[in-house]
Amino acid sequence: MTDSRNPERQQAVSDFAPPATQDLDASPGKAVAAAKQRLWISLAAIVALALTAWAGVRESRGRAEAASAKDKAPPPIPVVAAPARKGTIEVYLTGLGTVTPVYTVTVKSRVDGQVLKVLYKEGQAVRKGNPLVEIDPRPFEVQLTQAEGQLIKDRAALQNGQVDLQRYQTLIAKNAVAQQIEATQRATVLQDQGAVKIDEGNIASAKLNLTYCHITSPIDGRVGLRLVDPGNMVTASAGTALVVITQTDPITVIFTLPEQQLAPVLKRIRAGEQLMVDALDSDSKTAIARGRLTTVDNQIDQTTGTLKLRAVYSNHDGSLFPNEFVNAQLLVDEKKDVTLVPNAAVQRNGSKTFVYLVKPDHSVTVREVSIGTANAEDSEITSGVAPGDVLVTQGVDKLQEGSVVQAQVEQPGSTATPSGASTNSLQEHRNRAHAASQSGPGQ
Repeated sequence: MTDSRNPERQQAVSDFAPPATQDLDASPGKAVAAAKQRLWISLAAIVALALTAWAGVRESRGRAEAASAKDKAPPPIPVVAAPARKGTIEVYLTGLGTVTPVYTVTVKSRVDGQVLKVLYKEGQAVRKGNPLVEIDPRPFEVQLTQAEGQLIKDRAALQNGQVDLQRYQTLIAKNAVAQQIEATQRATVLQDQGAVKIDEGNIASAKLNLTYCHITSPIDGRVGLRLVDPGNMVTASAGTALVVITQTDPITVIFTLPEQQLAPVLKRIRAGEQLMVDALDSDSKTAIARGRLTTVDNQIDQTTGTLKLRAVYSNHDGSLFPNEFVNAQLLVDEKKDVTLVPNAAVQRNGSKTFVYLVKPDHSVTVREVSIGTANAEDSEITSGVAPGDVLVTQGVDKLQEGSVVQAQVEQPGSTATPSGASTNSLQEHRNRAHAASQSGPGQ
């Protein structure tokens, strides 16, 4: 029997009471299922934590490896570059030349005598007719006086002979004298006329010698060093030089070209064209003067296989000096709208000619090219490079295929400007050069 009077005791007993039969059969299966579920959840959590930790370790290791690789990667190589462009290049033929005056005169004495005065200064520019040297004229003045006196004497004898001849002619008409006398007198008159002619020639010779005593410049030019001093004796037979005069304005350059290069020159000359010739210094870097071709020699030198040509130059400033060696550049053609690159960009290795081309990703690639005409600054590229391509001009000794560079791009006629770290800067230079080549000259 239950004790209705103690409810708490009843509750305690009910707690310890066994469950019903159906509840006893279901409770063990549910407990096992719950235990398995908790186990799988725990295993999944452990696997997730392991994967997360592994991913974190791998990411950290990758970052460390990337940082290490970045530290080991070489820095970009600094170089100077320039874009290829479209332009005009002149075709020259070059030959070794000598500055040759149009006229060179070695002044010598034509009479014997003592030098009284030297009327020029060394290096002085003189005009035709300017006095140079004066020789003692007194001996020739004496000769002139003697010749004039002899002329007076012989003229008097001639006049007397002519009077006698007229007298004999009158007498012979009256048969007063023999004809032989008249013939003899006629011959005497002729002799006297000859003596007068000789005297007149002696007078002219004496006057000419007096003129030779006052030596003047035969041409416009410049005198050299003084070769004779006052007081010295000079003779015509010795051929002593008194002064050398050279014409320096205009002046010419005589140069030679190989016979293989004559065809285009002769073709343009026969067409009546005027060819220009630049005179350059010994290094072929500085133009001294520009003149025009005037003469081509009439035969080729068989010993050298060359032909001489002469060009004339205006030389007001005296930049060309007589007998100076120069390099003569004869302009024979102009090539327009061709691809030009600086000479410094062209590299050679044996028979291979190439350039280092900077790609948009700032790496370089080796590009073989073909060279056409070249001058002191630029080279014509016939194949391998297009206008706008950026080429390395300085720093090529450190480059190889694929090298990363930091380029300073030089525009023609300007200083180098940094290309920056972005690809757009190089592309900007390419676009600018391409636009300039497309616009053409005069646009």
